Amino acid sequence: MELDEAGPTEWTAREEVGVGPWPGEWPSDERYDPELLREGDRRNVVDAYRYWRREAIVADVDRRRHPFHVAIENFQHDHNIGTVVRTANAFAAAAVHIVGRRRWNRRGAMVTDRYQHLEHHPDIASLAEFAAARGLAVVAVDNTPGAQPVETVALPRECVLLFGQEGPGLSAGAQEAASLVVSIAQFGTTRSVNAGVAAGIVMHTWVRQHADLARAW
Repeated sequence: MELDEAGPTEWTAREEVGVGPWPGEWPSDERYDPELLREGDRRNVVDAYRYWRREAIVADVDRRRHPFHVAIENFQHDHNIGTVVRTANAFAAAAVHIVGRRRWNRRGAMVTDRYQHLEHHPDIASLAEFAAARGLAVVAVDNTPGAQPVETVALPRECVLLFGQEGPGLSAGAQEAASLVVSIAQFGTTRSVNAGVAAGIVMHTWVRQHADLARAW
């Protein structure tokens, strides 16, 4: 709605996202989707992937995914999980692991879960077993006594970044499974920042320490 002197009026047109039908002769590359070439590509993807099939996009990202995983305990129906998935996709995480309840609110993922590998673990023990089998260090993120500041600590290159949920934070079992616990520096009155924000901060810290920034879009 837009307010003017005459009262509220509705927008009669809205800016469309993406691109329209492919102009001219179609490319023969099998990565391209005939339906998208014909109808246009309105998806939330970077320009390099316009008109590509979903499977082709996933395969291309798989060639350059980073060796960090993201896990979040899902013992409540937390909308932040979708935000975590979206951010993990932006940073090309190897996979996102949902620990506990299999179902989660996908709204915040903004469809990025189509391009991000997702795995489910019934409990922390299962996640810890997965990490140990692949030589991944479990890094818990929580503002608890003894946690090391993420601003100064060296994060392992191959790891699982483990996050709790809004309010309760990480369970005792999750903290016990971690080889490293890190905290985020805060200067205000609240005990913790939003879980989705915390995940973004720590993932970006990993990117600053380990990623080849010259390969970013």
